Amino acid sequence: MGVQAFTQLGNTVVFTANTAAPAPVQAVSNGLGSNQYRIVVPASSTVTMVYLGYGLTSAIANNNAVVISSSTFSLPLLPGTDEILTFLPNAYFTGITSANSISVFI
Repeated sequence: MGVQAFTQLGNTVVFTANTAAPAPVQAVSNGLGSNQYRIVVPASSTVTMVYLGYGLTSAIANNNAVVISSSTFSLPLLPGTDEILTFLPNAYFTGITSANSISVFI
């Protein structure tokens, strides 16, 4: 598989990860098969980790947003993260923290 540069093919969405995960937001893709997402978690001195919940539906994303204590689909992200990750097209996202809140941009 070749290297593929990131090209924005949808609107930026934002949610505030907190100790209770907010309602998931959908990052709608404008391109056929568009499934790369740039995820930005700003630097923070009060949040140690965001646990990203994602899924094909809002309910799945919400169920996946858990503080990891064993095996789960939650994806841990450190503050200061700027990553390009691959998920399903038109995915839903939300996040939870163990303390405090922080904005997450997708």
